Amino acid sequence: MNISTLCYLRQSTSILMMHRNRRQGDQHLGKWNGLGGKMEPGESPEECVIREVFEESGLRLIEPELRGILSWPKFDGVEDWLAFVFAGEKFTGTLKDSSAEGDLRWVREADLFDLELWEGDRIFLKWFLEGRFFSGKFIYEDGKLVDHQVVFHDVAPRE
Repeated sequence: MNISTLCYLRQSTSILMMHRNRRQGDQHLGKWNGLGGKMEPGESPEECVIREVFEESGLRLIEPELRGILSWPKFDGVEDWLAFVFAGEKFTGTLKDSSAEGDLRWVREADLFDLELWEGDRIFLKWFLEGRFFSGKFIYEDGKLVDHQVVFHDVAPRE
């Protein structure tokens, strides 16, 4: 199983997204995603998301907030994936224009669903924007979402 992180940086009413348009053979080619990637041995999810956001964007994430967990069994018939989904509102540094995987752009939340997204992303991004803590499973076959499940968890408000 591949274990990874996924992060949506927020700035006012915009979210930083990556247009995966750089690597031929990328299973996400043409899609828009948040930032993130595979955990390295010995890393916590928080260490991974901080490293991945920096590598992909040049921004140093401060206090990432865990917002959900997602799984994709045999994603498109190939590999199992598990991702820790984070929000980030505090960061420093200068944003790169692009990374090895694609171009970066701040997208207004109102325009987010106009992008070329995976079908499942359209579902869990609504939960994310609503501020819900979720554990979801998305099943794809031949690039199409065929089923999904979710459990929502109550989280005590911050003081």
